[in-house]
Amino acid sequence: MKDTGHPHEAAAELRSAGLRVTAARLAILDAVRAGDHLDVDAVTSQVRERLGHVSFQAVYEALHAFTATGLVRRIEPAGSPTRFECRVGDNHHHLVCRQCGRVTDVDCTAGEAPCLEPVDDAGFLVDEADVTFWGFCPDCRRDSEEGSTHD
Repeated sequence: MKDTGHPHEAAAELRSAGLRVTAARLAILDAVRAGDHLDVDAVTSQVRERLGHVSFQAVYEALHAFTATGLVRRIEPAGSPTRFECRVGDNHHHLVCRQCGRVTDVDCTAGEAPCLEPVDDAGFLVDEADVTFWGFCPDCRRDSEEGSTHD
């Protein structure tokens, strides 16, 4: 499990983002930090293990507030549930496995944000590119190769 920092640091981050500090919010932020691109169900499950009952709606609302204040980044791979991560502000991209849905960070494709330039920006001031690379993770590739050798 990843080091999620000291609870006092998380409380200070919530306060500096203008958010009220509650046990549920601290547990939600900790779950996202300890996890790897978790969806709302996974975050809710982890928070319930730690605190007991917390509603799905409370978790969703906290994640929305965290996203709005820049504490958390929301990603939405096509055909996959919305995921949350704490790696924010660096315009990184993602690799998504077509078979198991595993999501992995990948650094900017070229240089500084937005990393890519559109052919025609239509007058927009582009400050970010959101790229999703699709393929098969090492585990699914290995399972596929092992399955084909037994046929």
